[in-house]
Amino acid sequence: MNSRIPPRQSPVRAELAPAAQSLRALNSLASGVVVIAALYVGRGVLIPITLAVLLSFIVAPLVGLLRRLRLGRLPSVIVAVLFALSALSAVGVLIGAQVAQLAEGLPQYQRTIERKLNVVQENTLGRADTLLAMTSNALKRFTPPSRDARRTDNPVSANESAPLPVEVHEPTPSPIDLAQRYLSPVVSPLATAGIVLVVTIFILLERERLRDRMIRLFGSRDLHRTSTAIGEAAGRLSRYFAMQLAINAGVGVVVAIGLAIIGMPGSLLFGVMTALLRFVPYVGAWIAAFMATVMAAAVSPGWLMAVGTVGLFAVTEGVASQFIEPLVYGHGNGLSPLAVIVAAIFWSWLWGPVGLVLSTPLMLCAVTLGRHVERLEFLDVLFGDRPGLTPAENLYQRLLANDPMEALQQANAMLKTCSLAAYYDTAVLAGLRMAHADIRRGVVPAAQIRLLRSATHAVVAGLKEAGDVMALGADGEPLQRVPVLCIGGRGKLDDLLVTIAVQLLNRHGFDASQASYERFAAGRLDEARLASHPLICVISFDASELPPYLRNLVLRLSEARLSRAVVLGIAAAGESTSDYSSVAVPARTVPVVASFQQLLRRCAQAAQKQAETRVEKHVQGDAGRAPAGTDV
Repeated sequence: MNSRIPPRQSPVRAELAPAAQSLRALNSLASGVVVIAALYVGRGVLIPITLAVLLSFIVAPLVGLLRRLRLGRLPSVIVAVLFALSALSAVGVLIGAQVAQLAEGLPQYQRTIERKLNVVQENTLGRADTLLAMTSNALKRFTPPSRDARRTDNPVSANESAPLPVEVHEPTPSPIDLAQRYLSPVVSPLATAGIVLVVTIFILLERERLRDRMIRLFGSRDLHRTSTAIGEAAGRLSRYFAMQLAINAGVGVVVAIGLAIIGMPGSLLFGVMTALLRFVPYVGAWIAAFMATVMAAAVSPGWLMAVGTVGLFAVTEGVASQFIEPLVYGHGNGLSPLAVIVAAIFWSWLWGPVGLVLSTPLMLCAVTLGRHVERLEFLDVLFGDRPGLTPAENLYQRLLANDPMEALQQANAMLKTCSLAAYYDTAVLAGLRMAHADIRRGVVPAAQIRLLRSATHAVVAGLKEAGDVMALGADGEPLQRVPVLCIGGRGKLDDLLVTIAVQLLNRHGFDASQASYERFAAGRLDEARLASHPLICVISFDASELPPYLRNLVLRLSEARLSRAVVLGIAAAGESTSDYSSVAVPARTVPVVASFQQLLRRCAQAAQKQAETRVEKHVQGDAGRAPAGTDV
């Protein structure tokens, strides 16, 4: 007996892989810490450059339009930048004019606010103070005066000296001090704006060269992947900014018109502020709503204008965020809602208010890189909008957890876009293949197998009336109810496959029934059951390997009913079985299928072929019985 003993694995080699993985994880963690520290330390330089890069994505479509009009590279960039500066200057002038208009009525607004605050205080805090005073007086009646209190009753000596008043006089500021006091808060933003403008112009002028350099930097050996990643990131950013700018401008216009109808002064100012603050995710619009509500409360002597302002913002923001943005963005901008919140928290902590505005575009770039760079894939998994698990993996996980309700919810969602058979192939069959592989490896205990089987039966039973199918034959004609017998294998999950196959066959116009392998094992061939079923399906996960027990079963079925059609399925995972795959047995070639949809097509073809054979035999019989000289 020649038994092959596998070579013993070296303990050093066995420990090398986990050690290498730990070292790689440690290196990744250290690299992440270094990158975050560099972003924090270099924020004074990186913030203007980042703003310039993102601003170039906003202006780039206009530059491309001007270049298509054959204006030239440099003139196109200059015209586009001047147009952007003009738009920003117009917005600034509008804001300044509105602020100056509101400043004229500030004393009146202040008196209105003070009067309303006094009313609120009297109705809330004033009543609370009165109640506390009454409670304190009631307690004093039952509390004896302390010894210290008796001492304080003595009159204070009139000879005690009063405290001396002290006055502090600042020196008269010089012109340099005045300039430093009033210009220093403005110099830093102006310098940052100048840097952003200059860098934006050079990025627009050198756009193609910078793209080629980025491709060379990230890897010129794999041009397809690098070009795809850079192109996808640029396209997503451009679409995001264009759509966000259009939506924010529309919301600002609606808010300005609504506030003007309500009668609040400075409606244009709050419309512009709403459009700008909506670039801050989630909270920006409500900050604008709070300021507008405070202004409405200051302008109107009553509360009706403030309530109308809150209602206007609630309706406008609700329609924009729940209807318009999903319609414009489609299925999403590539980020999950959690990613937007995490990005806002992280970048605002790192770069302050500017980081809060840049958080969504930066996270969008990071997720796009995660889809194309293997070591950054965790970014796409954590923060991308794609599901973390495939439908098959999600179903298998729910079956292991014995949670058929969530599995049915997933099924109902998928059935809105696919047929019942397609869902069974995409999710259930693929998930059961994973379970079959785990069972063969011995990692699933018997108790969990029972729970998995029970949950699967519940899912299949819940889908009994789901889906919209039509009973059609191979040529598209309505199919007569052909009896089909589905026989399972000896696998622990084969009966689940048989149950699904019977359900689908019955939904597609067949008269399907199921039987276990034991009824057709060696010496137990049920001839009476076979006689009434012209079509037989042997369904097992062992169909691709065709072990002896399954091959003998197919052979016995073929020998017993040579005039009957036999279909074998389901091939295991990784099989590329087509509609024309088959396995040869004596006196017959049995087709092999790898999915439920292939099984339905094979059964429809077999039923159609048998119907044609019956018609042909009927015609031949009529021709044999016809008298001589009669045409049939």
